[in-house]
Amino acid sequence: MTDENVVDMKQKSPKEYKKYFRIGSTFLVLVVLLGLFLSSVFIVREGEYKVIRQFGEVIRIEDEPGLKFKVPILHSITTLPQKKMVYDMAEKELNTLDKKRIIIDNYAVWEINNPKLMITNTRTELNAEARMGEFIFSAIRKELAAMNYGEIINEEGSTRGDLNQRILDKVNEMLTRDDYGIEVNDVRIKRTDLPDENQQSVFLRMISERESKAQEYLSQGEGQKKRIIAQTDREVKEMLSKADAKAAQIRAEGEQEAAAMYNEAFRQDVEFYQLYRTLESYKKTINGETTIILPSDSPYARILQGYYE
Repeated sequence: MTDENVVDMKQKSPKEYKKYFRIGSTFLVLVVLLGLFLSSVFIVREGEYKVIRQFGEVIRIEDEPGLKFKVPILHSITTLPQKKMVYDMAEKELNTLDKKRIIIDNYAVWEINNPKLMITNTRTELNAEARMGEFIFSAIRKELAAMNYGEIINEEGSTRGDLNQRILDKVNEMLTRDDYGIEVNDVRIKRTDLPDENQQSVFLRMISERESKAQEYLSQGEGQKKRIIAQTDREVKEMLSKADAKAAQIRAEGEQEAAAMYNEAFRQDVEFYQLYRTLESYKKTINGETTIILPSDSPYARILQGYYE
């Protein structure tokens, strides 16, 4: 330090020292107050909960957006999401009713509906998801264990029905029972697959079953065809039999009517009728190569000779 500086310091009065001290103290107090103010203020944003705890115990929940206050040092703040979240579960294996090992891949949509209970009973969001995932897998395993593999992969005509809704109700029932403060809005099974080592054998068995079913349909169709043909043949025979009977009846009636007409004609001119019948017999007995030897007094000879009496 130079002699000039020493002289300058000696020249400053005690009042000036007090002035500088008051300015410094005031500035320090302002800094401390500003720090206390900033540490006591926090902001609640849209779509989040602010959980205020004192010595680890939850004392209040802030869920309205805006500027909020807390006691510095005494109070700690935890932020939790207020919106719906998607929890994508890891693939797992389970057994079906017909002893098939399948791999399921599913997800859940969930939300926190009671932050205080969630913090108290699960501590963290990750722990809440883990417990929820255990409940979901337990419900899915119980439901699918009561179904055959074919019913699971084919919703049409199966007993699957509202499977997702039954799983959802069961999971929420368990979450409410244990006071976890969370709720599952939806559970969906994205995919159901067989383990790689089982797929080929299942495909071959499915092909065999389909071929067997096709052969059964062909056999049923062939049997139905034969029954239709037999029924048609019977109906045709019945129709022909009725037609023949009807034709025979018509012929008999015609012959009867013709005979009556012949008799009537015979009665009117006996000689003409005999001549007509004789000529009709010639048609049947005489042709271009016929040789006839007749007595001179036979009816044929008399007619050929021009004698009609």
